[in-house]
Amino acid sequence: MSEDKPANSTEKLFRIAIALKGLDGALQLVGALILAFIPSTAVTGFAHAVITRDLLGDPSGTLARHLELAAEHFADGSTKTFAVVYLLAHGLIKLALVFALARKWVRAYPVAMVVLAAFVVYEVYRAINTGSIALPFFAALDAVIIVLVFREYRQLRRQRRSAQDTAQ
Repeated sequence: MSEDKPANSTEKLFRIAIALKGLDGALQLVGALILAFIPSTAVTGFAHAVITRDLLGDPSGTLARHLELAAEHFADGSTKTFAVVYLLAHGLIKLALVFALARKWVRAYPVAMVVLAAFVVYEVYRAINTGSIALPFFAALDAVIIVLVFREYRQLRRQRRSAQDTAQ
């Protein structure tokens, strides 16, 4: 079997997942750069326009309140700094891990699992403290990626051991 072809559905899912993680990492870098350079008033103005035009339903509804609160936190500066640093770091780390995993660098797999687990813990912690509705989704996605990385790691190690046994 060729090394270039996915051997099974787990490896196919793994390849799709790391491609999505790579795209996610690139989008996070772009998002960090955009957030770094747009004024906070643009974000609060956008949120206000969305709420007042009833684009989220009732202007006093849950979604509208979440958006308004998020925009206010963003405007105070600390959330903007957090968002820029978080997106920049998360994006760069994801791109580096995706590069290493795509090259099947065996040593990168445990590192990827630990780093992604740290992101999950932090995303859950931050979601609890901020009431974010997006962070739990990202934490769940990272948890699924951890499982896929682990399964691919085990499969890759089995293949390498089998190849070594055959060579001897």
